[in-house]
Amino acid sequence: MTSIPFRSEADRVIQQAIAERRMIRFTMDGGVRIAEPHDYGIRKGVPTLLVWQVSGASRSGNLPDWRWILLAKASNFALLDRTFPGGRDHDQRHSNWDVVWARVALPV
Repeated sequence: MTSIPFRSEADRVIQQAIAERRMIRFTMDGGVRIAEPHDYGIRKGVPTLLVWQVSGASRSGNLPDWRWILLAKASNFALLDRTFPGGRDHDQRHSNWDVVWARVALPV
C-alpha cells in the first residue's frame, strides 16, 4: 500500500474513516448513501473506493452489498460516529487494484 497526501477533503475523510473503521455518508447519482469504506486507490486508472453500502440510495435496491464508487461521481463525503468491526470476506474485488492507498484490515 502506498499512502498518499490528502489532495482534498474527500481524501481526508476517506482515509480517516478507513484508519478508524468509521462509516461514511456521501452523495452519488443524486442520492445519499451510507457505507463502510474498505479499499481506496486507483482501479483501471481511476480513483475508486470500494464500500460495503448498508443504506441509502441504490439503483438495484439490493442492500447491503459491495459497491464501486468512482470518486469523480461522488461528493459531500462525511465521517460518521458509527464504527464497523473491520474488513469483510475478501474476494476478487479486493485484488483488482493498480494502487491501494488505504485498506481496512480484517477484524482480529
